[in-house]
Amino acid sequence: MLTCKELVANSSDFLDSQLSLRQRLSVRAHLAMCRKCRRFIRQMRLSQAVLRQLPEGQIAGLDALAQELARQRRERL
Repeated sequence: MLTCKELVANSSDFLDSQLSLRQRLSVRAHLAMCRKCRRFIRQMRLSQAVLRQLPEGQIAGLDALAQELARQRRERL
Protein backbone atom coordinates (compact mmCIF):
# COMPACT_ATOMS: atom_id res chain seq x y z
CA MET A 1 0.00 0.00 0.00
CA LEU A 2 1.20 3.48 -0.82
CA THR A 3 1.95 6.02 1.85
CA CYS A 4 0.46 9.51 1.62
CA LYS A 5 3.88 10.85 0.68
CA GLU A 6 4.19 8.34 -2.17
CA LEU A 7 0.70 9.19 -3.40
CA VAL A 8 1.56 12.89 -3.52
CA ALA A 9 4.76 12.09 -5.43
CA ASN A 10 2.74 10.10 -8.00
CA SER A 11 -0.29 12.40 -8.11
CA SER A 12 0.59 14.26 -11.31
CA ASP A 13 1.29 11.05 -13.20
CA PHE A 14 -1.95 9.59 -11.82
CA LEU A 15 -3.99 12.58 -12.96
CA ASP A 16 -2.28 12.52 -16.38
CA SER A 17 -2.96 8.75 -16.75
CA GLN A 18 0.74 7.97 -16.96
CA LEU A 19 0.92 5.24 -14.33
CA SER A 20 1.06 1.51 -14.95
CA LEU A 21 -1.97 -0.59 -14.09
CA ARG A 22 -0.32 -1.76 -10.86
CA GLN A 23 0.51 1.81 -9.84
CA ARG A 24 -3.02 3.02 -10.64
CA LEU A 25 -4.49 0.23 -8.54
CA SER A 26 -2.20 1.14 -5.65
CA VAL A 27 -3.25 4.78 -5.87
CA ARG A 28 -6.93 3.86 -6.04
CA ALA A 29 -6.62 1.52 -3.05
CA HIS A 30 -4.96 4.26 -1.03
CA LEU A 31 -7.60 6.80 -2.07
CA ALA A 32 -10.35 4.39 -1.02
CA MET A 33 -9.02 4.49 2.54
CA CYS A 34 -7.49 7.96 2.91
CA ARG A 35 -9.83 10.94 3.14
CA LYS A 36 -6.99 13.48 3.16
CA CYS A 37 -5.50 12.14 -0.05
CA ARG A 38 -8.93 12.09 -1.72
CA ARG A 39 -9.23 15.77 -0.81
CA PHE A 40 -5.73 16.42 -2.19
CA ILE A 41 -6.57 14.73 -5.51
CA ARG A 42 -9.84 16.70 -5.77
CA GLN A 43 -7.88 19.92 -5.24
CA MET A 44 -5.34 18.89 -7.89
CA ARG A 45 -8.15 18.16 -10.37
CA LEU A 46 -9.72 21.53 -9.62
CA SER A 47 -6.35 23.25 -10.17
CA GLN A 48 -5.99 21.49 -13.52
CA ALA A 49 -9.48 22.60 -14.54
CA VAL A 50 -8.72 26.21 -13.63
CA LEU A 51 -5.45 26.16 -15.55
CA ARG A 52 -7.22 24.82 -18.63
CA GLN A 53 -9.45 27.90 -18.59
CA LEU A 54 -6.52 30.33 -18.87
CA PRO A 55 -5.69 31.89 -22.24
CA GLU A 56 -2.97 30.01 -24.13
CA GLY A 57 -0.29 32.71 -23.74
CA GLN A 58 -0.46 32.52 -19.97
CA ILE A 59 -0.13 28.75 -19.93
CA ALA A 60 3.37 28.76 -21.44
CA GLY A 61 4.77 30.61 -18.44
CA LEU A 62 2.83 28.37 -16.07
CA ASP A 63 4.28 25.24 -17.67
CA ALA A 64 7.79 26.41 -16.85
CA LEU A 65 6.71 27.26 -13.32
CA ALA A 66 5.03 23.87 -12.87
CA GLN A 67 8.13 22.06 -14.10
CA GLU A 68 10.32 24.00 -11.68
CA LEU A 69 7.97 23.28 -8.77
CA ALA A 70 7.90 19.58 -9.70
CA ARG A 71 11.70 19.52 -9.81
CA GLN A 72 11.93 21.13 -6.36
CA ARG A 73 9.37 18.69 -4.97
CA ARG A 74 11.34 15.70 -6.29
CA GLU A 75 14.50 17.03 -4.68
CA ARG A 76 12.77 17.19 -1.30
CA LEU A 77 11.52 13.60 -1.53
